[in-house]
Amino acid sequence: MDQPENFTQGFAFHFDGKGGGVEIPPSLAIEHFASADQPQRGKRKPGGFVWLHCQRDSEPAIALTASGTVDALVLDTLFADETRPRTSMQGEDGILLNLRGVNLNPGSEPEDMISVRFWMTANTVLGIWVRPLVATRELVSAIRKGHCPSTPGELIARLALRIADNMEPVIADLSERIDALELVSVNGSTVPHRRELAELRRSSIALRRFMSPQRDALTTLEIEDLTWMQERDRSRLREASDRILRMNEELEMVRERASVVHDEIMDARAERMNRQMVVLSVVAAVFLPLSLLAGMLGMNVGGIPGLNDPHAFLVISISMLVIAALLGLAFRWFRVI
Repeated sequence: MDQPENFTQGFAFHFDGKGGGVEIPPSLAIEHFASADQPQRGKRKPGGFVWLHCQRDSEPAIALTASGTVDALVLDTLFADETRPRTSMQGEDGILLNLRGVNLNPGSEPEDMISVRFWMTANTVLGIWVRPLVATRELVSAIRKGHCPSTPGELIARLALRIADNMEPVIADLSERIDALELVSVNGSTVPHRRELAELRRSSIALRRFMSPQRDALTTLEIEDLTWMQERDRSRLREASDRILRMNEELEMVRERASVVHDEIMDARAERMNRQMVVLSVVAAVFLPLSLLAGMLGMNVGGIPGLNDPHAFLVISISMLVIAALLGLAFRWFRVI
């Protein structure tokens, strides 16, 4: 998937609050951040809002840090190396939001989830990312086609829904894979590969690690008393949260089903080993008296029966075959084999 133009450095949009918007240079967005009246940033001003979204080590991010227009604590949170999904209030009407989305970049594992961090007020949205997120690209592509958000809440709600959209095929794939392993296990024709099963369990655990915090973050954002959050935005956030909950439950089910398949594999291996041990035990039990008889007749002492009889070997061989057959019938009678 190709990256949008200037995605590696950053991009910015100015939205008029009426469903329209225009892409602007990141430097102009930084000027907007610098010119904003800090004590009143929680109040909605005419003219919509500005969204600046940039890579953590890009020139726009460095310039924004140098401008000093964003609180140092907020910047430390946005620039952190490791983040978990969460929502926290900053000031009267500011929100810090961290989300995670599946990694759909070429050559990457989907469970290696990518973080995206936001600082939002009524008139400004600052987004920071370390690795590009496909959901963000899709949202930017839709905005460039004219589908612009009217409020910061709508922007975040649409992004949260796109993140959920991209998660669903990944989790559906995990469910199909466990279905296939269960079918193989039930048929019993072949044994599911333990490495494939372990990989499936690892993927489900890695995805589930961030699903519950993500739902909590979206739920917290939905219920916060923000002046710039409209009821339609809260409804979309609620929908995204419900979808995350359903996918989290699906991941839990995948994990439990994988555990069941693993137990079935272990039981099948134990049963095969038990059958093999029974066969070996029967063979040993059959040859134990025969070995005793052969050992006694092989002693180099006088008085061994049949020492000078030319038919003694044939008699002993037939006797040993009869003893072996009788032992086999006895084991069959007692249902050992």
